[in-house]
Amino acid sequence: MSGEPKTAEQLAAEVKAAHEKSVNAVKAIAEEALGKAKSGEELSAKIKETADEALLKMNELTGQMTELEQKMARRGENDPEERKSLGQRFVESEDVKSWMESSPTSGKADLRVKADLTTLTTDADGSVGDGGAPTRLPGVQELAQRRMTVRDLLSQGRMDGNTIEYVQETGFNNNAAPVAEGATKPQSDIKLDLKSSSAKVIAHWMKASRQALDDVSVLRSMIDQRLIYGLSFAEENQLLNGDGTGQNLSGLVPNATAYSEAFAPTAGTAIDTMRLAMLQAALAEYPATGHVMNPTDWARIELTKDADGRYIIGNPQGTISPTLWGLPVVATQAMAVDKFLTGAFKLGAQIFDRWDARVEAGFVDKDFINNMVTLLAEERLALAVYRPEAFIYGDLGFVA
Repeated sequence: MSGEPKTAEQLAAEVKAAHEKSVNAVKAIAEEALGKAKSGEELSAKIKETADEALLKMNELTGQMTELEQKMARRGENDPEERKSLGQRFVESEDVKSWMESSPTSGKADLRVKADLTTLTTDADGSVGDGGAPTRLPGVQELAQRRMTVRDLLSQGRMDGNTIEYVQETGFNNNAAPVAEGATKPQSDIKLDLKSSSAKVIAHWMKASRQALDDVSVLRSMIDQRLIYGLSFAEENQLLNGDGTGQNLSGLVPNATAYSEAFAPTAGTAIDTMRLAMLQAALAEYPATGHVMNPTDWARIELTKDADGRYIIGNPQGTISPTLWGLPVVATQAMAVDKFLTGAFKLGAQIFDRWDARVEAGFVDKDFINNMVTLLAEERLALAVYRPEAFIYGDLGFVA
C-alpha cells in the first residue's frame, strides 16, 4: 500500500464500512431467497453457496472490527509515550496487505501485537516501572551547623559545688612616692569585693520509639549529635549575651565596658574602631587577645578598599586566618550585626564546667509499656567575669 500510513481511526472506519457492505450483501441474498421461497421456487446450490460465503465473511469482519476497537481502547489514548499506532501497524503488516489485496471472500488476517516494555507505572500492557527499585544513599543529609568558637577563647576550669566565689580587687589607692630620710612613709590601700557566679543547667530532650531506634541504625547517633549541638548553640549565646536573670548566665557582653575612643581619628572607619578598642583595653592594663563580631561585619571589613580600589585587609586569594591588628577575629552569628567585642578573653573571664555535656536515655511515665525512650541532653556550667574592664563592647558604625 502506498501513501501515508493510515491511522487507527481510518482503519477502523474502513473495516466498519466493509462490515456494513457485507451485512447488506447478506440481506440481499436473504431477500432473494425469501422471494423465491414465496413463489415456490427451490433455491439453487449456487445461491446457498453464495449465502454461506457472505455470512462467513460478515462474521470474520465482525470479529476483526471488535478486536481492533478493543486494542485501540487499550493502547491508544492512555499511552503517554510516542510509538507507532495500532492502525499503522495493522496496515503495514504483510499478512494484512496480502489478505486485503486478494479481495477475500473467506478467511481472515491476524495482527499480533506485543506490548512495548516501558517504565510506566500505569495499569497497561508493558508497564514495568513498579519493578525498579530506587537508589537510596546511606545515612541522613543533616542540616547545616554553626561552628562554635566563643568557648575556645576563654580559660577553662572545673567546679565542685553550685557556686563559684572569687575575690575581686575593685580599688587601689597608690601613694607610693620618694621619701626623705627620717620622713613618714605614705600609706596606700586596696579595696576587695566578693563576687560569685552560680552554675546553670542548659538542657533539652527528644522522645523516640524503641522500634525506631532499633530499625534505623543511624537514628540514635544522629539524635545524640543533634542534642549535643543544641546545647552548644544555646551555650554560645549564653556566654556572649546571657543577662544573668533567672537561669541565664551573666554573659560577656552585659558585663563588658562600653567603647570609648581615646581620640577621634581622621576619616575614621570600622578598622580604626577596632584598633581604638584594643587601645582602651590596653590602657586598662588588659591587652586584648581577640575580636568577636558578626560574619556580616567581618565581610564588610574584608571588602574595604583604598582610593585605588585595592583591598586593605589581605589578598582575596590568600589563605591567612582572619586577623585584625594582629589579633584573631572570631565571626559568629551569636553576636548582633554592627556590634563587636574586643578583650583579654583568657585573663578577663573563665568557664567552669560542673556537668560535661552528655546524653542520657530513660523511661518517663508510661514510656516503658509504650516502647518509648526519652533522650535527655544537658550540661551545667558557670561563667566568671573577673575583670569587666578587660572587655570592650560597642558599635562598628555600619548601621545608622
